[in-house]
Amino acid sequence: MQPELLHFAHRFDAVSGSAIREIFKVIAQPGMISFAGGNPSLAALPDQQVSDLAVKVLAENGKAILQYGATEGYPAFVESLHSYASDMLGGPVPAVLPVTGSTQAMDLLCKAFIDPGDVILVENPSFLGNLQCMKLYQANIIPVESDDEGLLISDLEQKVLEHHPKMLYTIPTFQNPTGRTLSLLRRKEIAALAARYHFIVAEDDPYRDLRYWGESLPTIKSFDQEGWVVFLGSFSKIISPGMRVGFIAGDPTIIRKCTVGKQSTDLHTANLTQAIVDQFLRQNLLPDHIRQICDDYRSKLSAMMGHLESFPAGVRFTRPEGGLFIWVELPEELDALKLLQQAIAGKVAYVPGTHFFVNGGHSNTLRLNFSNSTLEQIDTGMAILRELVAAAL
Repeated sequence: MQPELLHFAHRFDAVSGSAIREIFKVIAQPGMISFAGGNPSLAALPDQQVSDLAVKVLAENGKAILQYGATEGYPAFVESLHSYASDMLGGPVPAVLPVTGSTQAMDLLCKAFIDPGDVILVENPSFLGNLQCMKLYQANIIPVESDDEGLLISDLEQKVLEHHPKMLYTIPTFQNPTGRTLSLLRRKEIAALAARYHFIVAEDDPYRDLRYWGESLPTIKSFDQEGWVVFLGSFSKIISPGMRVGFIAGDPTIIRKCTVGKQSTDLHTANLTQAIVDQFLRQNLLPDHIRQICDDYRSKLSAMMGHLESFPAGVRFTRPEGGLFIWVELPEELDALKLLQQAIAGKVAYVPGTHFFVNGGHSNTLRLNFSNSTLEQIDTGMAILRELVAAAL
């Protein structure tokens, strides 16, 4: 076949593939210390519990689990999910839909709402994977500036008035990539703006249970009086990313439209993984499991921030109270893309920050992940990065 004769859909014109996935090819090298991904620690994956629960649910209801299921979800899980989501969102949840990871939740929302050219407002920087999703639906992605308390409300309202968006996409808690958390006041203000100007808020909150210090904040959805906020949840970071179980919670009309869209995507999320997560909820296994995860991650985050304290003057970084990421700003004259090649040669990897910005730039930034490394790897890898930065100045 001659590649030049292939005529791919124009929706791929602005999409070249995930930069993080490309970096994954590098971090597979023997001896590489990776601060690049967003994977949970291997120690955090409850393989024995999952195995025991899989045996249990298959023994009790194996025929139904192995058969086709309803797009609306495995019935037992839908029931326990309603209760779980209601507790999280601080009140009754009108409708929920199990999905194949919260990545699918964003895909279904774009399928339901976005026509080519429609505006989606996003934090700047934002999660690379969902930026790619928006590009595939040919959205006009408009960045909104942030500070240490999250989205700047003044800039958000200005962009709303200027661009009349269909949707705002936000990760309010321990944001990917910055680790920042949206303040309580701004959560209330975003819900109010959505109701006033009639745009959907896609509240993506996969990290909210991974809190190591401080007090939990109510969701944006909890301040939503008219149904404009749709909550995207995930069990990937607190049980298993490989099981691919997430959910959407929100207005029944929106959830129904997403359900119809899901029918032609994968028909339904796997019954077996839904049934396993259902047992985690029904047996109240999550609290102890999350507590153990957080104890481990807390020490790793502390260690990485401790090393960053000793980096050369001019290096700034966020100080998250949870989540999986630290955002680093190098002195402006440094280029994290160029530095990455030296880091890889030294057997350390990270993600250059430029990939998370809608319009690129910000070449002096980078994202570090601490969850999937040991304390010894953090000590070794951060010492290498410190020396590279010092040598580049």
